[in-house]
Amino acid sequence: MPQQDPQIISTEIKERSPKVQKLDQNDVTHTSTPLLRVKMLSEKAVLPSRASPLSAGYDLSSAIETKVPARGKALISTDLSIAIPEGTYARIAPRQGLAWKHSMDVGARVIDADYRGAVGVTLFNHSDTDFQVNLVDRIAQSLSILP
Repeated sequence: MPQQDPQIISTEIKERSPKVQKLDQNDVTHTSTPLLRVKMLSEKAVLPSRASPLSAGYDLSSAIETKVPARGKALISTDLSIAIPEGTYARIAPRQGLAWKHSMDVGARVIDADYRGAVGVTLFNHSDTDFQVNLVDRIAQSLSILP
């Protein structure tokens, strides 16, 4: 058995961590959430949705099929136009699963309150293999509305 460094002091926590009650969809009120207006620009567009009641933002999905080349990038269309409330902006962030499992990242993207064009997601492939994006794949973790 390896010897422990005498200068490292270890303490044991004897209290159990409190359980957090799981919330039901009906328990969450969104009265302080700004209204997000979305326009679908094609029949291939998927409305943004929250993965759970406590999700920070909305998942964005691909409206096209394409490959992101190894060590390359691609702009993925969502075929959505989004009206962000005045005084806020939207930030598009990577999905944890794509980042960890496939080395995919999302290029920095901010949507201002006055932008009404189509929303695209820039995917960067940091792996040595091409990454296939299919129609309706969730490609960005969130569309978060921030002050």
